[in-house]
Amino acid sequence: MAVGPEIATAGSPAGLSRRVVLGATVLAVTLGVGAAALVHGLTGRSAASLSSSAVFMRHGLYGAATWGPTAVRAPQISTLPDQTGAHFELSSLRGRTVALVFFDSHCHQECPLEGRQLAAAERTLPRAQRPTLVVVSVNPKDTYASVRHAVNAWGLSAIAPWHWLMGTHRQLSAVWAKYHIQVSPPVNGDINHTEALYLINRSGFERAAFLWPFESKFASYDMRVLATRRGA
Repeated sequence: MAVGPEIATAGSPAGLSRRVVLGATVLAVTLGVGAAALVHGLTGRSAASLSSSAVFMRHGLYGAATWGPTAVRAPQISTLPDQTGAHFELSSLRGRTVALVFFDSHCHQECPLEGRQLAAAERTLPRAQRPTLVVVSVNPKDTYASVRHAVNAWGLSAIAPWHWLMGTHRQLSAVWAKYHIQVSPPVNGDINHTEALYLINRSGFERAAFLWPFESKFASYDMRVLATRRGA
């Protein structure tokens, strides 16, 4: 979602802007187009300019895509266990902000980079303002051991409560589809997938989304807004 904050025109249904933004991302991943190229193609501006200019704030947030406080409810996740083996339901986190990402614990390329940037974003916030981290695996071969190694290596294990959701390809792909995450078959052991970060407010609505690469300071700003502003 490294594109302009809202692709749809004002007055378009909120769900349409979400589909346009993430559908373009899926297309880019499918075709092997880099995130920066996607940004330039859709907006005529570089990824850096989108990240650094307040002109692109929408709804008071820096996310590459943003929505109003009650515009787009985050699709339910209720079919996957987390790293403890316990059944997880996204709705159980109502009342807390949530950072939702999609990782492969065996990855040695983009996932560790995004994971460390996400950890950096959360560390700048007081503990009470940090969102609960929910990771949906993009690799059915993730194990409890590989997950523990990844969160420790990427600096995520101690920053905030976290859940890493695992399952079969069929179980996981149902969640990927809900969030417009494209996951390609492994090539030389690497799984190419949409590197998306969603920020979900305390009422269970999507408010902001980022496509890797993003700067931690903008993600942390949006996290702080959702944690501290009434009605955000």
